[in-house]
Amino acid sequence: QVQLVESGGGLVQPGGSLSLSCAPSGSIFTIYFMGWYRQAPGKQRELVASITGGISTNYADSGKGRFTISRDNAKNTVHLQMNSLETEDTAVYYCSYRWQLGGLNTAWGKGTQVTVSS
Repeated sequence: QVQLVESGGGLVQPGGSLSLSCAPSGSIFTIYFMGWYRQAPGKQRELVASITGGISTNYADSGKGRFTISRDNAKNTVHLQMNSLETEDTAVYYCSYRWQLGGLNTAWGKGTQVTVSS
C-alpha cells in the first residue's frame, strides 16, 4: 500500500516562506493528480493547489501569487513553495495523489503542521 509522507512544515513569522514536500513510500505509475490540501482548526479541508496531467496547475484564490506547486516526475514528488505567509495560512497541510492502476487509486499523507505566528 502506497503511503505519502509530507515534510517541511514548521513555525514561521508572517511574511516568511516555507517549502513543503511530499514523497511516496512505494512506486506509483501514471499519477494524474497531485494536490496539496489544508485544514485549519474548526474548518473543512480545502484544496490549496494541484497539478493535473503533469502540467496543468490550479490554485485556490487564497494562495494565488504566493504559492507555487511543482512536481519532480523522476521521483514522483510534489512540492509547495509558500511565500508571504499570513496567519490565516496556519493549518495542517496534506498531500494527495490519484492514479490509475486497476481502477482509481487515492492516497493521502498524514499531514504536516504549518504555523504562521509572530
